[in-house]
Amino acid sequence: MQPASLLPEKAFRSHAPGYWEKKNVSPEDWNSHMWQMRNRVTTLAGLEEHLVLSDEERAGVLLSGNKLAMAITPHYFNLIHPTDPDCPIRRQVVPRIEETWDDPEEMSDPCGEDSHMPVPGLVHRYPDRVLFLVFDRCASYCRYCTRSRVVSGVGDQKLDTEFEAAFKYLEQHTEIRDVLLSGGDALLLSDRRLESILSRLRSIPHIEFVRIGSRVPIFLPQRITPALCEMLAKYHPLWMSVHVNHPRELTIEVKEALERLSNHGIPLGNQSVLLRGVNDDAQVMKSLVHKLLMSRVRPYYLYQCDLIEGSSHLRTSVAKGIEIIEALRGHTTGYAVPQYVIDAPGGGGKVPVNPDYLLMKDEQRTLIRNYEGKVYEYPEPESAKKRELPAMVNRFSMVWEPSAKW
Repeated sequence: MQPASLLPEKAFRSHAPGYWEKKNVSPEDWNSHMWQMRNRVTTLAGLEEHLVLSDEERAGVLLSGNKLAMAITPHYFNLIHPTDPDCPIRRQVVPRIEETWDDPEEMSDPCGEDSHMPVPGLVHRYPDRVLFLVFDRCASYCRYCTRSRVVSGVGDQKLDTEFEAAFKYLEQHTEIRDVLLSGGDALLLSDRRLESILSRLRSIPHIEFVRIGSRVPIFLPQRITPALCEMLAKYHPLWMSVHVNHPRELTIEVKEALERLSNHGIPLGNQSVLLRGVNDDAQVMKSLVHKLLMSRVRPYYLYQCDLIEGSSHLRTSVAKGIEIIEALRGHTTGYAVPQYVIDAPGGGGKVPVNPDYLLMKDEQRTLIRNYEGKVYEYPEPESAKKRELPAMVNRFSMVWEPSAKW
């Protein structure tokens, strides 16, 4: 592993005003999230004003309205390399013709959310928690979006959340203790509208805490205003999951926005998606998780890319994900190592995937290896030796044949 000083894009930088330098944008405008939203790049002409596009990108942009709209905030656009189609930022937000390829293994709803929706807009897939889809727009659109069917306004479906029915369902189901607000992106709602949702949730006694899943602090850090943070702080315990895939995304402005949230008592976790040509590299991932910790964000999940339609060019192998986790665990602080998960296709939920550290288990000992590949024995206590072995242990015993010294 490289020394931290040699890791790629480890420094925090500001890229403003970048491509907008010649347009004489005032600092007041640049730092306004409303200006950023009004000036998003949404057309082929807007891209070609600043970028040299490949044929695959140009064709993808022309067809993007058939599946998922294109929109890129000026802040995020400044991170894009002007001539390199393999730029890891470009690959995330600039459409490509590969999005139109048919793959029989891909799905419009790979996580099976629609089949777990008792009320329009409310997904109840796990016993004690729900996903509440409160808005159908994002500041920018990720080309691998799991909910491309309902966000941006051009997918096959529309997100018609029935808020009153959702609140009634939450009130009636006392087993629900955790609500995750997502969409789209909940932080694009006005402070007043977002507060009305949070206050209503807080009025339900059995809901213990609320989470917000958002890419806004990365796409649109200007939205993380002191007023927003002060409002959010009224509804603790409130947690937030952000979505950063590449270290270049962690700019000075993003770091300041994340710190502002932390300073208002909001714990932050990051959910990355493993993407080919973006972060499927151990050194890139190591830079990312280190920068996240320096921004007071705990790396939480590394997702295997969902089987969303049009994502084959961005997906990489499960073996690559395991390789990356192996390169992190033991080689950097444990706080920096996310849990690698696959959201089981069709609605099976998140399944953790780890390197094989447990080599063998029988009623006498457990055989394990560490991050260096060294093997160790852990003896079972006498009380455990007398109990019947569970099915999992029997499976390991069948697969592994103990050596003579065992």
